Amino acid sequence: MDVNLIAYIKRYIVISETEIDTFQSYLKLKKIRKKEFLLKEGQLCKSRYFILKGCIRLFYIDSKGNEQIIHFGIENWWITDYESLINNIPSILYIQAIEDTELLELPEESFDNLCNEVPQTERLFRKIMEKTYIAIQKRIEYIYSLKGEEQFDLFVSTSPDFAQRVPQYMIASYLGMSPEFISKVKAKKK
Repeated sequence: MDVNLIAYIKRYIVISETEIDTFQSYLKLKKIRKKEFLLKEGQLCKSRYFILKGCIRLFYIDSKGNEQIIHFGIENWWITDYESLINNIPSILYIQAIEDTELLELPEESFDNLCNEVPQTERLFRKIMEKTYIAIQKRIEYIYSLKGEEQFDLFVSTSPDFAQRVPQYMIASYLGMSPEFISKVKAKKK
């Protein structure tokens, strides 16, 4: 198994070498090229993905035809469409590679078996969900309490990896701003 995934798992749970081997047996290596989709609107999301290398975005297309980015993911992050995955309903989201990306796929059809064989897996994913929820809660707080420029500054200072790797128009979409606004903010800082 990837050493980064092992380190990630061990941050949250105590797991033996045998259990690590079992966990690994449920994962499939998947490679996707830049701009390739893991998921499109209308499809069922059937897996959770651990990003080994690359950058991913999760987004939807609004009623005006604009892409609205909900989430980014980079190395050592999990990404999925939980609503589609858990409720077994067609997704309204897209998951797309921003860069050539390597992932470890954990199919949902095997998840219960993995949890039965390695019970701490449920704790691991509960911790992941808690951290995800906190991040979403913070993002909502920032949307309501910070001005546009403050949101951008916070994004750049707290997420420098994304600020350098993600195109400006995608950052604008994630922050709910226009690319022109981001350009003005950046120009003002020079």
